[in-house]
Amino acid sequence: MIDCREPSRLVAFWAQALRYRPQPPPDGHPTWREWYLAHGVPAEELGAGDCADRLEDPTGAGPRIWFQPVPEAKSLKNRLHIDLKVGGGRGVPLTERRGRVNAEVDRLIPLGATVLGTMDDPENGHYAVQLSDPEGNEFCVV
Repeated sequence: MIDCREPSRLVAFWAQALRYRPQPPPDGHPTWREWYLAHGVPAEELGAGDCADRLEDPTGAGPRIWFQPVPEAKSLKNRLHIDLKVGGGRGVPLTERRGRVNAEVDRLIPLGATVLGTMDDPENGHYAVQLSDPEGNEFCVV
């Protein structure tokens, strides 16, 4: 579960970032809004839209993620930090890993990510870029 202000915004971003998909509502419910209403959640708590607030790995291998709406904005450091490992690990030459990481960063920026910094330590064979998602949650592309 990830607390957030706008679940639909983060679902859209993280679905693309993780190559996941929005989780469809349970059978018998055309939207998550309908499911929530059927389970007694008052309409005034649901906001606008269809209330799509969950992601799933299309392969079924990864965990499902629920974006829980909360009234407050993020104000402190993340307690959960996600690393998107796209470089291929230390068995791949550092120059090639840099290229893979930078290509992924270039893909994520138009989706709403913001670059916060670069960690480039060639002496130790490390390269990563720190970003934030549309609500300011930090993550790295490694």
